[in-house]
Amino acid sequence: METMQCIETRRSIRKFKAEQVPHETMQEIVSAAAFAPSWKNTQVTRYVVVEDAELKAKIADEATLGFAHNNGIIKNAPALVVVTMVHGRSGFERDGSYSTSKEDRWEVYDAGIATQTFCLAAHDKGVGSVILGIFDEAKVAEAINLDEKQKVAALVAVGYADEQPDAPKRKTVEELVKFV
Repeated sequence: METMQCIETRRSIRKFKAEQVPHETMQEIVSAAAFAPSWKNTQVTRYVVVEDAELKAKIADEATLGFAHNNGIIKNAPALVVVTMVHGRSGFERDGSYSTSKEDRWEVYDAGIATQTFCLAAHDKGVGSVILGIFDEAKVAEAINLDEKQKVAALVAVGYADEQPDAPKRKTVEELVKFV
C-alpha cells in the first residue's frame, strides 16, 4: 500500500471479527513500528499483546474508568495491545536531568509516534485498530504485571475489521496551517 493511501484510508476500528491475528503478523507490525523516531534513538516503546479473554475482560471491567464503550471494544477485540514506555530515558540527559521544558512528557510523545506507526503498519497488513485513551494506568499495569521501570502509554484494540467506517469530516488545510 502506498504511504498516502495508508494514511488516508486508515480508520479507527471498533468492531472486529473473531479471528485472531497471527503472531507472525503482529511481530511484523511491531517490527515496522520499531522504525518510529524517538528522542536520541532511545526506542522506549514496548508492546504487550493481550490475547487471553479473561485478562482482556479484567482490564475492560476494572480499568476503563466506567467507560462502557471501551469496555465492549476491549472484550470483543481478538487482542488488546498495551503500549508501554520505559520511564526516565526519553527526554532526559545521562545525568538524569531533563533535556527540555517538556520534562518527562517527552516519553509520551515518543510512545504516541510509535503507536500511530503501529496502527498504520497494522492497516497496511489488513489489521484494524483503535487507540483507546480512557483507562486507569495503574490497574492496567497491575493486570499485565508490568515491570516497574515501564509506564502504560496507550491501549490499542486490534483485529480484523468487521466494519468499514467512513472518514469523518476533516478540517481544511487553511484551518490547520499558518505560515509566518
